[in-house]
Amino acid sequence: MKSCGFKYGLTLFILIAASFSAAAGTIMLEGRYQQRNIFVINAASSDGVGYCIYEVLVNGLLTTDEINTQAFEVDLTIYGLKNGDPVNILIKHKDGCTPKILNPGALEPSPTFLCSKIECGINGSIVWETTGEMGKIPYIVQQYKWNKWVNLGEVLGNGTNTKNFYKFQAQLTSGQNKFRVVQKSYEGDLRKSPTCEINSSVEPVTHRYDKKSKTVYFTTETSYELFNVFGQVVKRGRGTSVECTALTRGEYWVSYDNRTEKFMKK
Repeated sequence: MKSCGFKYGLTLFILIAASFSAAAGTIMLEGRYQQRNIFVINAASSDGVGYCIYEVLVNGLLTTDEINTQAFEVDLTIYGLKNGDPVNILIKHKDGCTPKILNPGALEPSPTFLCSKIECGINGSIVWETTGEMGKIPYIVQQYKWNKWVNLGEVLGNGTNTKNFYKFQAQLTSGQNKFRVVQKSYEGDLRKSPTCEINSSVEPVTHRYDKKSKTVYFTTETSYELFNVFGQVVKRGRGTSVECTALTRGEYWVSYDNRTEKFMKK
C-alpha cells in the first residue's frame, strides 16, 4: 500500500509539473553583448500571488538578480562578456500575465562607424571606407533627389573595428548627383556619412502623358515615383513608362530623373 501511495504521489507531482510548464511562457532575447543591461517591467501574477516572472537565465546560467519585484535589471556585466559575445536570455513567466522588456534592442549593435572617405565615380560607382564598426549592420545607400533622400540599396557592413572598404553601383541622373550612406539603429536613429557629389553627363529625361493609353512615357529608362495631391505614393519603380489606368481621374505628380512635374489623369 505504501508503494502504491508513493507511485500515486509521484504521478501527481509529474502531472502538476507538466501542467505548470504548459501554462507558463518564455520570452527569449538573442543577440550580442553591447555593454548594455536589460531592463524589465514585471507584472503581478494572474492568481494574485507574487509576480509574473519566476526564472531568468543568461546563457544557460540562472541569474542572481532580484526578480521578485515590480521592475528589475538583468545585469550582464557579471558574466565576463566581451563586446560582441553572443548572449541568450530566457525570461520564464507564469500564464495569464506578460512582462515587458523596456529595451529589447539592447543586444542589437548600434551604428558606430566613422567614414574616412566616400567618393562617387562618373560611372555611378560609390566607394567608401570606414573604421569603428561594432556589429554587422546594413549600410543604406541614399541619393538626394526629388527634394528628399531616396534609398537606393543596401550593403551589409563587416562589423569589424579595422578599416573596411565598400562599393555600390548607382544609376546617375542628369546634372548634379549627391550620395551618402547611413546605418539605422534598432530605435530608428540614423548615423550618416559625409556626402559625395558629381556632375553627370547623362542626358536629361523628359516625360509625356498619353490620354488614350493612360500612360506616362519617359524618353529613356528612369527611376520614378508617382504620387497624388495628398503626397501619397501610388506607384514606384524603374522603366520607360508608367501605366495609370487604375488611377482615379485628377491631378498627379511624377518624380523622375532629377525633377518632379505635374500631369492630369483624365
